[in-house]
Amino acid sequence: MSRSFLGRGMAFPLKTDATGGVAMSAYDENIEECIRIILGTAPGERLYRPLFGCRIHDLVFAPNTDHTRNLATFYAREALLKWEPRIDDITVEARGDAGSANTIVLEIRYAVRATNSHFNLVYPFYLRREEGE
Repeated sequence: MSRSFLGRGMAFPLKTDATGGVAMSAYDENIEECIRIILGTAPGERLYRPLFGCRIHDLVFAPNTDHTRNLATFYAREALLKWEPRIDDITVEARGDAGSANTIVLEIRYAVRATNSHFNLVYPFYLRREEGE
């Protein structure tokens, strides 16, 4: 069965392959990389696509509270529903990181529409805290 409909693109982060060309990613790996790109991009950051990205970056100076984690969950799911049409059954859960008061850990579960394959992705989001807080 051909999986070419899942997509192919430049690897993220950008790297070179064994021949010195741009490394490519394909299929499920490409979907995971695209999810990371969506979550890692703040709206307004891309010149010709100012709406692209995830509003989670609005929380960078927020305290690591239940309210902030709930907003992070909402923003991540909202962005994935809007910008990644190849996935379904998206669930996002946010929790604090016991090792870092400045980290929100997003646990993302999704299914690839075309194959109904299920995947998990853990995405750390780092809050910027001022000294003494």
